[in-house]
Amino acid sequence: MTLMRRGSGIRRIATVVAAAALIGGGLAACSTGTSGGSGSSSDLDAALKAGGTITYWSWTPSAKAQVAAFEKAYPKVTVKLVNAGTGNDEYTKLQNTVKAGSGAPDVAQIEYYALPQFALSGALADLKSYGLDSLQSHYTASTWNSVSIGGKLYGLPQDSGPMAMFYNKKVFDQYGLAVPTTWDEYIADAKKLTAADPTKFITADTGDAGFTTSMIWQAGGRPFTVSGSDVTLNLADSGTKKWTNTWNQLLQGHLLSTIPAWGDEWYKGLGNGTIATLITGAWMPGVLESSVTAASGDWRVAPIPTYDGKAVTAENGGGGQSVLKQSKNPALAAAFLRWLNSDPTSIKTFLASGGFPSTVAELKASSFADQSVAYFGGQKINQVLGDAASTVATGWSYLPYQVYANSIFGDTVGQAYSSSSDLNAGLSTWQSQLLSYGKQQGFTVKAG
Repeated sequence: MTLMRRGSGIRRIATVVAAAALIGGGLAACSTGTSGGSGSSSDLDAALKAGGTITYWSWTPSAKAQVAAFEKAYPKVTVKLVNAGTGNDEYTKLQNTVKAGSGAPDVAQIEYYALPQFALSGALADLKSYGLDSLQSHYTASTWNSVSIGGKLYGLPQDSGPMAMFYNKKVFDQYGLAVPTTWDEYIADAKKLTAADPTKFITADTGDAGFTTSMIWQAGGRPFTVSGSDVTLNLADSGTKKWTNTWNQLLQGHLLSTIPAWGDEWYKGLGNGTIATLITGAWMPGVLESSVTAASGDWRVAPIPTYDGKAVTAENGGGGQSVLKQSKNPALAAAFLRWLNSDPTSIKTFLASGGFPSTVAELKASSFADQSVAYFGGQKINQVLGDAASTVATGWSYLPYQVYANSIFGDTVGQAYSSSSDLNAGLSTWQSQLLSYGKQQGFTVKAG
């Protein structure tokens, strides 16, 4: 699995209790660690020569091999790899160490949506002090922006999830569906498909925060504006309304499968044509190849449908690594992080595990872009996904308590899915609860 696969968003919703523990008092939950360090790129090189021991928290399948390759290149350095849990499980443990002022790893894997919480609480080192901002041109704009908050650099990107449309060509051919380029065409396909066979649906969606925010992002919505501790929420802006006006047609028209994602029935539906498309991140190919083997050769990839024909998408998943201020050897930690997400050997190891790159060089490399993938009928899917990475809309922000926000999505917007009712009403309820929670945590919060 790649970094975000099943970690959050359309992969998993955390419980309210766990999310509340993660926030741990909002603005009051500042790190008591005062290390963090400062220096330059030369300091990182010196730290590698001197050696030492650091701890790295990660759940990625490539982590073990990457650590082994790093220790081979730098035999004076020992990296203690710890799997502290996936996604929110790790974040809860990490936040506990932040509150306690001790016990944090030197380097931790953190997904983009969760990064603002740890950055705002003062738990992370600013990597600009080590000159790592010089690596900006190595990464796609969207992933770099995701680790850059308030003029500081709180991590380096590892993977990304630009959204595309994965579709079952066998189903499309059987029912005479044209591959949609706009959302209007997508809705027309949905109606045609379910009318022809009531057991088949254009996609499955039972309500998920990560998917919803990504779709709002693609539609031009910018519901969260964050400036330090000042937060403005507007889940009724024009872009959000654009998405709900589209998705309500599918929801209220009973054109969406109600099979929950990531279960056996869902995988079966992807294999037998019950679910005809997935609008999701570029990390999806590995999931289909490993878990939906029965449909090998049936699936293809196309750009995500748009509202006006202009190519634009959003991120759905992805993350990177950060250096904790509690680190006793922050220069060595930063040097490891630099190697982890910029060294060719490390990146090659990550891609071999099924990851989708955030680095421009890999996206443009012919060995990546021109690879024919048998599962997708020999299609060169990375050309489509690579193009998507270059068309991610700008200006998106997550809440500084996004993990909590995601955890209550099911009890708010999720109710609209359960009753096939207006998504706008659910979003209004979600916003009201997020406003109240933000104020309780010490943020200055207002409705836009």
